[in-house]
Amino acid sequence: MKPSSLHNVYLRFKPLLLMVLAQLSYTFLYFITEASFNHGMNPHVYVTYRHIVAGIAMFPFAYFLERKIRPKLTLALFLEIFVLSLVGVTLTLNMYFASLRYTSPTFVASVVNTVAAVTFVIAVVLRLETLDLRNARGMAKVLGTLVSLAGVTIMTVYKGPAARNPGHPPIHIQRNNIIQEQWLKGSFLTIASSITWSAMYIMQAITLKRYPAQLSLTTWMCFLGAAQSAVFTVIVARKPADWRIGLNIDLWSTIYGVSWRIRQDLYCD
Repeated sequence: MKPSSLHNVYLRFKPLLLMVLAQLSYTFLYFITEASFNHGMNPHVYVTYRHIVAGIAMFPFAYFLERKIRPKLTLALFLEIFVLSLVGVTLTLNMYFASLRYTSPTFVASVVNTVAAVTFVIAVVLRLETLDLRNARGMAKVLGTLVSLAGVTIMTVYKGPAARNPGHPPIHIQRNNIIQEQWLKGSFLTIASSITWSAMYIMQAITLKRYPAQLSLTTWMCFLGAAQSAVFTVIVARKPADWRIGLNIDLWSTIYGVSWRIRQDLYCD
């Protein structure tokens, strides 16, 4: 095959390749984060640190790339972004990462795939999405939503036998009987985070119409979400040791989470 033909094939399948790479990086995020939590890192401290660093890293991009399109920030708009951060960062991610302590990366990844379906349901209820059952596209949306929600329900109420790995994995995740018994608690946390995550997408779409600067909005959400999460963490985790982080998997998981968030925002932009 000629080089020009290979280049054409690459351009044709580039969106699909990027989607696959994004999902692979997302999958690795689950495993390295859970390994960090099992190492002793507090999930709420992780969310706080991750968004502090992400906000600092995003600030230069937001400031220079959007200085001509960034509208004036009014008090009403700031309060709207504050609520968006509360829903999209503080509530969603604290429940989301806390659920990893009680379930598994496989379960969390499966449930998160229902965010699109839940977003569709909320949009239909709020009349932001038109549902037409008379054409194939409308029927496909409904069928996909039902299948997705049914799969999550089955995974929540039924947990099969553990699969043993005969080798030695690079990231070792320890579990004990207490955590296994709290599977249902983790399932509810994951589902609740998916619902708030879906609500955040709808709220963000509305906010972007009044504040059409995506990187700046993301930076504000990172800083506000970090502040909100820090307040919550101080309330629920009063041990000063929880805030310490060393040159170990806790630091690497935080850096990877920040880099993944930045790649996601820059790519979406």
